[in-house]
Amino acid sequence: MQEGRKTPDRAWRPRPGGWPPAARWAVLVAFSAVLVVALESLHLPAALLLGPMAAAIAMAAAGGTLRLPPPAFVAAQGIVGLMIADNLPASIFGEILGSWPIFLAGTLSTVVAASGLGWLMSRGRMLPGTTAIWGSSPGAAAVMTLMSESYGADMRLVAIMQYLRVVCCAVIATLVARLAGGHAGASGAQMDWLPDLPWLPVLATFALAQACAWLGQRLRIPGGALIVPLAIGLAVKTTDLMPIVLPPWLLALSYALIGWGIGTRFTPELVAHAGRILPRVLAFSLALIALCGVFAMGLVFVADIDPLTAYLATSPGGADSVAIIAASTGVDISFVMAMQIARFLFVLLAGPAIARLLSRSTSAAA
Repeated sequence: MQEGRKTPDRAWRPRPGGWPPAARWAVLVAFSAVLVVALESLHLPAALLLGPMAAAIAMAAAGGTLRLPPPAFVAAQGIVGLMIADNLPASIFGEILGSWPIFLAGTLSTVVAASGLGWLMSRGRMLPGTTAIWGSSPGAAAVMTLMSESYGADMRLVAIMQYLRVVCCAVIATLVARLAGGHAGASGAQMDWLPDLPWLPVLATFALAQACAWLGQRLRIPGGALIVPLAIGLAVKTTDLMPIVLPPWLLALSYALIGWGIGTRFTPELVAHAGRILPRVLAFSLALIALCGVFAMGLVFVADIDPLTAYLATSPGGADSVAIIAASTGVDISFVMAMQIARFLFVLLAGPAIARLLSRSTSAAA
């Protein structure tokens, strides 16, 4: 009798692992859309990125293995790189040089806090090797995740730390925006997803993004698929060689591809392991966010910057995700991205050396 009852229960359980790939992708797309609508209804920034990522992780936890083709992930980073460049004024590096004490203090304070917390996690043997150190790195989340594998860290666990912080930063950014009297940006329902744009500039922008992303990959630059389009896009914008035209639907697709590219890397075993370490990782992530909040308040009083701009500028959520959030909250995106890029470049250049130094220090302490 009992076995007879169990069989129907098991039969009703969804088993994505047994579905054909087309069915898994269809469910993933549908579930992603549902989550995006839910997050948008809460006025949560970066819903177009976080919804697909959460849906892909849920699919992986249920055993529905999927793999996003690498060219699609690279292409999406190229689009986001141009989006960041389009939102940056040509004077960004002059702004960094003109206020270098502020940017130096903001960069070093965040990096020191993140490195210290990562060292504590690594010394406590919460995560293997340098995983905790890379997971705590306050840079572009996707870039730090991809770079970490080259230096012996578990890229998937680094992704958990990085993107858990992305989620926390997005939620807290919304709360800070409301407390500061700001807004969370227009919702997807209010946006014109299919504006009447000239197709030639759109196609030229798409081709530029893909060529730059491909070049970044060929040159083997860490994070090149994002950095090269950003740099060349800024040069194109500064010299007025061509307009950068990115329709909302193309940006939405790019955000979704980045979310899926991260989420589909997970496995049921990794999701289970992540669940066990989640409370400690969450505590350390919130501690880093709180410390960055303290640094942001310092910017408010010392540099006379509005609280939301200061928070996003010091946010450890990653330059790519912060750009998405900043673009939808009406802050001083010039200052935000200048601080994020200054810190990103510092972490990109010094991150591997910092990770090795902290790793040796951890081993010596053990």
